[in-house]
Amino acid sequence: MFSQEADERNGNKEQSENMPNYWLRKTEPSTYAFADLERDGSVVWDGVSNALALKHLRSMKRGDLAFVYHTGDEKQIIGIAGVTRNPYPDPKGKDPRLVVVDLEPRERLPRPITLAEVKGSAEFRDFELVRMGRLSVMPVSQSRWKKLLQMGTRS
Repeated sequence: MFSQEADERNGNKEQSENMPNYWLRKTEPSTYAFADLERDGSVVWDGVSNALALKHLRSMKRGDLAFVYHTGDEKQIIGIAGVTRNPYPDPKGKDPRLVVVDLEPRERLPRPITLAEVKGSAEFRDFELVRMGRLSVMPVSQSRWKKLLQMGTRS
């Protein structure tokens, strides 16, 4: 299967636009955990103010998938959410630069993936989760997405 970048280089932009992009979204579980998303069924994902994280958030689109990562004491990828609405202005309206997306739960990983496991794998050495610990929204390449899914199913 071709990656999105390869599709665009080969002139197949229509196909790449229909393929989901992959993301990782961080949350403090004491504030809003994956279990809260499962209970609620959907959420307006807000609270992002970092310029780079906002750039990534603005690149999300309906149909994209995102790992949900618990910060704080847990430091682990816990589940997968789907983006159900393209980015739109934060309805709280306090800052016109801020945008939000709507998410719904897709599935809880059979086994959470710890930050230590990610850091212990050479192929994640330059992954934003390892390099930029405070970034709350980051892209995940298709190959890394597949590798993380494998890690989350191994016992």
